Amino acid sequence: MSEDVLRIAIEGEMTIYRAADLKVTVLEALRRTRVLEIDLSGIIELDTAGLQVLMLAKQTAIADQRELRLLQHSPAVMEIFEMLDLVAFFGDAVLVHD
Repeated sequence: MSEDVLRIAIEGEMTIYRAADLKVTVLEALRRTRVLEIDLSGIIELDTAGLQVLMLAKQTAIADQRELRLLQHSPAVMEIFEMLDLVAFFGDAVLVHD
Protein backbone atom coordinates (compact mmCIF):
# COMPACT_ATOMS: atom_id res chain seq x y z
CA MET A 1 0.00 0.00 0.00
CA SER A 2 1.57 3.20 -1.13
CA GLU A 3 -0.59 5.76 0.65
CA ASP A 4 -2.46 5.99 3.94
CA VAL A 5 -5.30 8.08 2.47
CA LEU A 6 -6.22 8.36 -1.19
CA ARG A 7 -8.99 10.64 -2.48
CA ILE A 8 -10.68 10.22 -5.85
CA ALA A 9 -13.62 12.09 -7.36
CA ILE A 10 -16.34 10.58 -9.50
CA GLU A 11 -18.03 12.99 -11.88
CA GLY A 12 -21.08 12.81 -14.13
CA GLU A 13 -23.32 9.79 -14.29
CA MET A 14 -22.78 6.82 -12.02
CA THR A 15 -25.09 4.55 -13.99
CA ILE A 16 -25.20 1.17 -15.69
CA TYR A 17 -23.41 2.69 -18.68
CA ARG A 18 -20.30 3.42 -16.59
CA ALA A 19 -20.63 0.92 -13.73
CA ALA A 20 -18.13 -1.64 -15.04
CA ASP A 21 -15.40 0.98 -15.53
CA LEU A 22 -16.18 2.67 -12.23
CA LYS A 23 -16.04 -0.67 -10.41
CA VAL A 24 -12.50 -1.25 -11.71
CA THR A 25 -11.43 2.31 -10.86
CA VAL A 26 -12.83 2.23 -7.33
CA LEU A 27 -11.60 -1.27 -6.43
CA GLU A 28 -8.11 -0.56 -7.79
CA ALA A 29 -7.96 2.66 -5.77
CA LEU A 30 -9.14 0.80 -2.67
CA ARG A 31 -6.38 -1.79 -3.06
CA ARG A 32 -3.74 0.97 -3.18
CA THR A 33 -4.56 2.56 0.16
CA ARG A 34 -5.65 1.96 3.72
CA VAL A 35 -8.31 4.69 3.52
CA LEU A 36 -10.13 5.60 0.31
CA GLU A 37 -12.14 8.80 0.15
CA ILE A 38 -14.56 9.19 -2.75
CA ASP A 39 -15.80 12.69 -3.54
CA LEU A 40 -19.37 12.35 -4.82
CA SER A 41 -20.07 16.06 -5.35
CA GLY A 42 -19.87 15.71 -9.15
CA ILE A 43 -22.43 12.91 -9.48
CA ILE A 44 -25.41 14.11 -11.50
CA GLU A 45 -27.19 10.74 -11.75
CA LEU A 46 -26.99 7.56 -9.69
CA ASP A 47 -28.84 4.36 -10.54
CA THR A 48 -28.83 0.90 -8.98
CA ALA A 49 -25.77 -0.20 -10.95
CA GLY A 50 -23.80 2.79 -9.66
CA LEU A 51 -25.11 2.17 -6.18
CA GLN A 52 -23.94 -1.46 -6.40
CA VAL A 53 -20.42 -0.21 -7.15
CA LEU A 54 -20.45 1.88 -3.96
CA MET A 55 -21.91 -0.98 -1.91
CA LEU A 56 -19.33 -3.44 -3.28
CA ALA A 57 -16.56 -0.98 -2.43
CA LYS A 58 -17.89 -0.64 1.13
CA GLN A 59 -18.11 -4.42 1.58
CA THR A 60 -14.65 -4.94 0.06
CA ALA A 61 -13.18 -2.30 2.36
CA ILE A 62 -14.65 -4.02 5.41
CA ALA A 63 -13.48 -7.46 4.28
CA ASP A 64 -9.95 -6.16 3.62
CA GLN A 65 -9.83 -4.14 6.86
CA ARG A 66 -9.67 -0.87 4.97
CA GLU A 67 -11.82 2.21 5.25
CA LEU A 68 -14.10 3.74 2.64
CA ARG A 69 -15.31 7.30 3.15
CA LEU A 70 -17.90 8.87 0.91
CA LEU A 71 -17.65 12.66 0.87
CA GLN A 72 -19.61 15.64 -0.45
CA HIS A 73 -22.73 13.69 -1.44
CA SER A 74 -24.41 15.38 -4.42
CA PRO A 75 -28.19 15.91 -4.47
CA ALA A 76 -28.51 12.94 -6.86
CA VAL A 77 -26.66 10.70 -4.41
CA MET A 78 -28.63 11.98 -1.42
CA GLU A 79 -31.92 11.33 -3.20
CA ILE A 80 -31.08 7.65 -3.70
CA PHE A 81 -29.50 7.19 -0.25
CA GLU A 82 -32.55 8.68 1.45
CA MET A 83 -35.07 6.85 -0.74
CA LEU A 84 -33.40 3.50 0.02
CA ASP A 85 -32.43 4.39 3.61
CA LEU A 86 -28.74 3.73 2.96
CA VAL A 87 -27.13 6.51 4.98
CA ALA A 88 -26.56 4.16 7.92
CA PHE A 89 -25.23 1.38 5.64
CA PHE A 90 -22.39 3.60 4.46
CA GLY A 91 -21.97 5.26 7.85
CA ASP A 92 -20.57 8.50 6.47
CA ALA A 93 -21.30 12.02 7.59
CA VAL A 94 -23.81 13.37 5.13
CA LEU A 95 -23.62 17.02 4.24
CA VAL A 96 -26.75 18.52 2.79
CA HIS A 97 -25.98 20.87 -0.09
CA ASP A 98 -27.84 24.15 -0.53
